[in-house]
Amino acid sequence: MKKWTKRIDISAPMEKVWNLFDGELEDMQKIMPQVIDHQPISITDERTGSVYLQKYKEGKRVEEYEVETLEYVDRTDAKKLKIGFTLAGMFEVTACYELEKIRDGSTTLIYTVTNRPLKWFAKVFLLFATDKVVDDFMVRVKTVAELENNKAAL
Repeated sequence: MKKWTKRIDISAPMEKVWNLFDGELEDMQKIMPQVIDHQPISITDERTGSVYLQKYKEGKRVEEYEVETLEYVDRTDAKKLKIGFTLAGMFEVTACYELEKIRDGSTTLIYTVTNRPLKWFAKVFLLFATDKVVDDFMVRVKTVAELENNKAAL
């Protein structure tokens, strides 16, 4: 299993950043443009245990998988969304987005992702995996959230 954890400060209110993870599909696509559909299958009152059918486009190929909400916290000072899914029958993935309010206009994002191979040959892929994708994602979230925040301020 491979695990990455990254932390970044974002000059945008926590609610604006949270909306990119827990908002509409259009908001999610601003930071995850390959997600082309995200439909609820079953939603629980507390959100933990909710399941969504998600479609992800990589090149010409479209992958479809169920995303389960493993943890969900929505407080005024902290928010957390942890999801899990199986990708292409080869990897079990978890992604955790934790937001902490620094002050009214700033937020800390802590992103933890794990990738566990389900097939013996998939382990080889993880041997060469770097944190570049995670770093790029963090920069994208920061850039989009700050841009959205600046647009709202105008």
